[in-house]
Amino acid sequence: MPMAVQLVLALAAAAACLVSPALTAADTVHCSNPSQDHGSDLSVMHAYGPCSPLRSTGHQVSWEDTILDLASRDESRFLYLSSLAANKKTTIPIGSGQQIAASASTYIVRANFGTPPQPLLVAMDTSNDAAWIPCSQCVGCPSTTAFMPSKSTTYKPVPCGAPQCSQVPNPSCSPAPDSTCGFNLTYGGSSLDALLTQDTLSLAADSVPGYTFGCLRQVTGNSVPPQGLIGLGRGPLSLLSQTRSLYASTFSYCLPSFRSVNFSGSLRLGPVGQPKRIKTTPLLASPRRSSLYYVEMTGIRVGRTPVPIPPGALAFNPATGAGTIFDSGTMFTRLVAPVYTALRDTFRRRVKGTVSSLGGFDTCYEGAVSLPTITLEFTGMNVTLPVDNVMIHSASRNVSCLAMAAAPENVNAVLNVIASMQQQNHRVLFDVPGSRLGVAREPCTIA
Repeated sequence: MPMAVQLVLALAAAAACLVSPALTAADTVHCSNPSQDHGSDLSVMHAYGPCSPLRSTGHQVSWEDTILDLASRDESRFLYLSSLAANKKTTIPIGSGQQIAASASTYIVRANFGTPPQPLLVAMDTSNDAAWIPCSQCVGCPSTTAFMPSKSTTYKPVPCGAPQCSQVPNPSCSPAPDSTCGFNLTYGGSSLDALLTQDTLSLAADSVPGYTFGCLRQVTGNSVPPQGLIGLGRGPLSLLSQTRSLYASTFSYCLPSFRSVNFSGSLRLGPVGQPKRIKTTPLLASPRRSSLYYVEMTGIRVGRTPVPIPPGALAFNPATGAGTIFDSGTMFTRLVAPVYTALRDTFRRRVKGTVSSLGGFDTCYEGAVSLPTITLEFTGMNVTLPVDNVMIHSASRNVSCLAMAAAPENVNAVLNVIASMQQQNHRVLFDVPGSRLGVAREPCTIA
């Protein structure tokens, strides 16, 4: 049986500012070195946390700006996910254009490409498939760290006639004698041009020879993950599909809270070590976008009060792409307007206090208030979210906001997205062969 890969998260909090005022010169953030890869452990961290290697050290961001930036990035990503549900055209989410939120995905993992291995910090994304990374001599790539094909003895371009060439968006073929496969796609405000290539991918102690990925040749725009992306979706070029014999298309993660600078959680690849006792709900598939992790959400409760959701508002419809997905790259849960409005109104009736707003968050309270849990109900599984998964807090301003929002008004939204904040301190299992998704409470924050 293949060894499961335990990816130990050394996550710095993307929103550490959620519980503190803007950082000043007097504030000290004690960042420990990321845990080194050993055995079957691989370090993972938040892409824009205060201790992330990708974070700009000279850019101080206030609490309010952090909230607005994250909400803006989420709105852009929601538009992207809605486009995936609505049609088969492959596009990539628009970043907010601001430094803290320019990337499309929340978490990064250290992966090694080539022989000898060259390390990169790639974004991991449950709603994307193909991997692509910046390569040497790339024009316009945002990172100075790039993969150098000339230094790898196992690197090779994919020929035009290979089956992988038909699995990428907008494939192209270079003239003879090279006859190599390339592809291009749009990534929000950016355009990407890549050569389709193969090389060894190493994750901790495991190696995957001949892994297919895009080697970026040219990028225009500034909304791409600095060191590339690796997809955890269900498509033919995803990590799960390309490592089916090693990891059996199974993985789980536990995302720690991002309210502090020192956290640890895990991303576990393969069936070994997965929880035996875990409530699950069936995974559903949409022919419009088979890689998305659809589930059937049947209701919501605020405390013990059922939310009066309009009939059909939560229904899964494979023909239109409507329904509910779990997504690692969205920060705050987004619900279609009728569902969110019903949830918000029920929440406001339950919580006694004056309601204010902050950016895209329309249900905020000042001072101490009694806050209820929220239970998300799925077929065969209920997930009760404690207050830490429901509210964002500012200790300095003494403000708490409901950490969910409605779908943007400028899109015909049919998709509900269960986001990373609502998944924190839970083990989320993706069992593709068993066609099930499981959630169990698991505190994975280390003080």
